[in-house]
Amino acid sequence: MDIQNNISLQELNTFGIYAAAKQFVEVKSENDLFALYQNHIFQEKFFILGGGSNVLFTKDFEGTIVKIANKGIQHFIEGSNIFVTAAAGEVWNDLVWYCIDHNFPGLENMALIPGTVGASPIQNIGAYGAELMMFFYSCRAFDTYTGEFQTFSNKDCAFTYRDSIFKSKYKGRFIIVSVTYKLHVHQQKNTSYGAIEKELEKRKITNPTIKDIAEVVSHIRVEKLPDPSTVGNAGSFFKNPVIPTAQFEALQAVYPTIVNYPMENNQIKLAAGWLIEQCGWKGKEIGEVAVWKNQALVLTNKGKASGQEIFQVSDFIIQDVQAKFQVTLEREVNIL
Repeated sequence: MDIQNNISLQELNTFGIYAAAKQFVEVKSENDLFALYQNHIFQEKFFILGGGSNVLFTKDFEGTIVKIANKGIQHFIEGSNIFVTAAAGEVWNDLVWYCIDHNFPGLENMALIPGTVGASPIQNIGAYGAELMMFFYSCRAFDTYTGEFQTFSNKDCAFTYRDSIFKSKYKGRFIIVSVTYKLHVHQQKNTSYGAIEKELEKRKITNPTIKDIAEVVSHIRVEKLPDPSTVGNAGSFFKNPVIPTAQFEALQAVYPTIVNYPMENNQIKLAAGWLIEQCGWKGKEIGEVAVWKNQALVLTNKGKASGQEIFQVSDFIIQDVQAKFQVTLEREVNIL
C-alpha cells in the first residue's frame, strides 16, 4: 500500500474536473484499511472514492482520498434464494452482468448505472422501477472510529428514496468493503416502466429474458445520457423530489401534464428532469457548462469547466425550479 502526495484526480472523476489530492491511497484489502487506521489517516480529513461518478470537486482536496479497489464476486444458493456477495471495488455494471450470466434475476433494471458496488447502498441506487433496497441483504463495513468491522442488515441501513444511514447518521464514518444481495430464483420480471415497454415492443420481444431487459435498459440509458468517457458528467445531478399529495394536487391543477409517480405514505415523486425542462434549462449552455440536450437532469462539462462553475449552474437551476414550482431540488452528487 503506497500513500502518494499531490495526485491529480482528473482521471478519477467522471466530470473530468481537475483537482489535486494532498494524499491518495488505493485500498485493495481489509488489511489496508486497518493499516490506514493504525497510521491515524482517519483522524484527519479523508474521502472515500469509488468510481468517481457521483462527486463534484470544486477545489483541491486538502486531505486523503481513499480509493476502494478490492475485487471479487461469489454466490451461493439456498433453496430458491440466491445470495451474491461482491467486493466494494467491483464496478456495479459488472455485478449486474455477473447475475445475468448466471441467470440470477433482480438487478437487470439497474444495468449501466455508473459507479461501484460499495456506493450502491449508500444512496440506495435505483432505476426503471427497481431500487437497491429491494435486493440488499447485508454489507460489511469498516468503522473508521474504532478500527473494527461491522455487518449492517437491510433494516439497519434505514433505506429511503436515494438515502440510507450512511448518508445521514453515519456519513463519513463507515467504509463499505463488500455487499451481499438476496435474489430469488422466481423473481418476477419488471417491465412496467414505460420506456422499457416501448423499447421491447419496438424490438418485438413479448416474453423478455433478464438479458433482454438489461440490454433494453442499457440502450435507453445510452440514448438519454452522455457517455462520461467522451462528455464529462456524473449522471443524474439532482434527485427526483418527493412531495405530499396535497402539494402535488395543487401543482397538477396548474400544470396538468406534470410527470409524477405515486409513492407510499401519501407522497408523490416528481420527475426533476421535467421540472428543469419546464424552466427552459434543457440544452442550455453557460460557458463550459451545459445541461444535456436529451435529459435535463444531467449537467455536463464541455471540456474546460471548473467544479465551481458546474456548482453555480446547479444553483441557478435550483433557484428557477423553486421560483416556478415551489419545489426544492436536492443535488444527488457529493460536493467537495
